[in-house]
Amino acid sequence: MGGATAANQCEGGYLEGNKGLSTVDVIPAGKDRFPVALGKMKMTECDNEHYYPNHEAIDFYHNYKEDIALFAEMGFKCFRLSLSWARIFPNGDDAKPNEEGLKFYDALFDECLKYGIEPLVTITHFDVPMNLVKTIGSWRSRKMVDYYERLCEVIFNRYKNKVKYWLTFNEINMLLHLPFVGAGLAFEEGENEEAVKYQAAHYQLVASAKATKIARKINPNFRIGCMLAAANTYANTCAPEDVWKSMEKDRENYFFIDVQSRGEYPNYAKKMLEKKNITLEIEDGDEDLLKNNTVDFISFSYYSSRLTSADPKVNAKTEGNVFATLKNPYLKASEWGWQIDPLGLRITMNSLYDRYQKPLFIVENGLGAVDKPDENGYVEDDYRIEYLRSHIKAMKDAVNEDGVELMGYTPWGCIDLVSASTGEMKKRYDFIYVDKDNEGNGSLARSRKKSFYWYKRVIESNGEDLE
Repeated sequence: MGGATAANQCEGGYLEGNKGLSTVDVIPAGKDRFPVALGKMKMTECDNEHYYPNHEAIDFYHNYKEDIALFAEMGFKCFRLSLSWARIFPNGDDAKPNEEGLKFYDALFDECLKYGIEPLVTITHFDVPMNLVKTIGSWRSRKMVDYYERLCEVIFNRYKNKVKYWLTFNEINMLLHLPFVGAGLAFEEGENEEAVKYQAAHYQLVASAKATKIARKINPNFRIGCMLAAANTYANTCAPEDVWKSMEKDRENYFFIDVQSRGEYPNYAKKMLEKKNITLEIEDGDEDLLKNNTVDFISFSYYSSRLTSADPKVNAKTEGNVFATLKNPYLKASEWGWQIDPLGLRITMNSLYDRYQKPLFIVENGLGAVDKPDENGYVEDDYRIEYLRSHIKAMKDAVNEDGVELMGYTPWGCIDLVSASTGEMKKRYDFIYVDKDNEGNGSLARSRKKSFYWYKRVIESNGEDLE
């Protein structure tokens, strides 16, 4: 057990240490955030008219020692983090990696290992060097596979004695929902956006397989996983049409993991592409590469379940954030409209394990909420404790009652950080309060919430003490 973060949401230091500009660096807070994230509004540079929350974030870049010491105080066994691609290759196509960036992650991993915390590293978590967007269009180009391969060769060789567990892409299915966030894709007027997204998906899947192949060559003890934004989609009614619609919605996301885990495009995906008149550019050798380099385990995020209807009029009433969903009348919701469904986690775990029969790793799970600290920064976040308690119970039921094989649990985000979806600081998930508001004001002082002490007991008892 441990916790999870992402470089682009916590590091800050956005141009320090010779780091280059990244896609996430140009996504602003406010009304233009979603148009940019969707690839509908092009933004290739930062301007003076917008606020970019990840430029400083919570300044983990300068405070990682203090923060990791707090994780160790909680008893973390594992810390999931990501690398900033632009910190290692500032332009993406540089002749040599940036030594200052590599040294930063050396020091970060050393700090984790000092406390006996196992790093779980996401190679790219919504992060593309901006130069590659400008010059080749990011993942719409096959050249991205080569640049990603070079990144993997560098980091696998550099950290082969410090990191054992790797994830190739964070929430790889996100490129269908937020294309600029997930793959650095910005669209031209009148272009076939779905064709671009699925071609980019193919290149990411090839890159993931190449990473897996390289990793096993460099260190056979590496464990390589994929990562899915997961949650089962319920049918709105027992009408067969609704049930079929829910299955189709699940397949949209399973498709990625089917390829990464089973090694080939499933027939339903081939038919779906055919119906959309999308013909993927698949080079000789791609299919063999995918088949022979499948992942060792399936990691996923789970925040809430989803609900859909086959009736377009009903489905027009969708609510939620990135994943449009009907409001489930049987579930409570968070302040941001996300349905709270702990049994849905157990259902999702069983669905994934039944489908792939590979170990699972829950690498994100949590409740975004507004915290109100006292004068000492202490937060009585019983709502967060209740959310996590109910989900850990469901997780244990999946393991103990259903026989699901689970490698670990790292709830999001363990320390307050910038929300990926909204760019807010007030949408907090975490055990450690950071004094910063949505406008970037605050001392950045860290303080322990009530959930900090609760989660410490949970880890100490290996999940037995949940009260």
